[in-house]
Amino acid sequence: MLGLVLVPGVQAARPLPRVVEVPSRPAFVRPPGRSEQTAAVGQLLPGSSLLRTQRPGRLQVLLAQGRSFRLGGDAVMRLTPSGLDLERGQLIAWVEPGAQGREPLRVRTRVGTASIEGTTVFLEVDDTAVTVFSWEGQVRFSPNPAGGEGLPAVVLRSGEQVAYREGAWLPPRRLGREEVMQRRRRSLLLNGFSAPMATLPVIERELGLLNPP
Repeated sequence: MLGLVLVPGVQAARPLPRVVEVPSRPAFVRPPGRSEQTAAVGQLLPGSSLLRTQRPGRLQVLLAQGRSFRLGGDAVMRLTPSGLDLERGQLIAWVEPGAQGREPLRVRTRVGTASIEGTTVFLEVDDTAVTVFSWEGQVRFSPNPAGGEGLPAVVLRSGEQVAYREGAWLPPRRLGREEVMQRRRRSLLLNGFSAPMATLPVIERELGLLNPP
């Protein structure tokens, strides 16, 4: 069960995010006002908790309203009231089919924000590059001034990505089937987890990966 936060005068309870799997370590959590601790299954993540992994560390977190994410690589990410702030590393986030969310799940990077609803998005951030890729569904990416000029807000559809490399935007493009299949096979975040990922069958159907040649 998710932890619940009771607000005085409000009948509804807001569930806290919690860690549901840590398939590999090092992986850490720092709740607000506390020291960093080793991530553990079942751990609740209050407020603006900071999550960190080092290769080969990975973890999966359950949010509210059918939303989840996986974090891996040399990653640093903070939970916020309005979404996820990814400073660096790899992240895949999804909204379960049929889940009713009032607002899109927003993932912010230093150069822009990805908004998802009923979608699976992958992001990778390092010192010189940011990649945003839609595994399935529509992802709206809105650049901010830190990314400079050259890219308006874009909507990525299944199999499309936009990338920022060394201070410049590359045009959005659709990945070829072989490239998608290779990415699926090698993904740190699609493979090696036992906790379910509800949109994985949708990804494989959308991108034609169910019956590889």
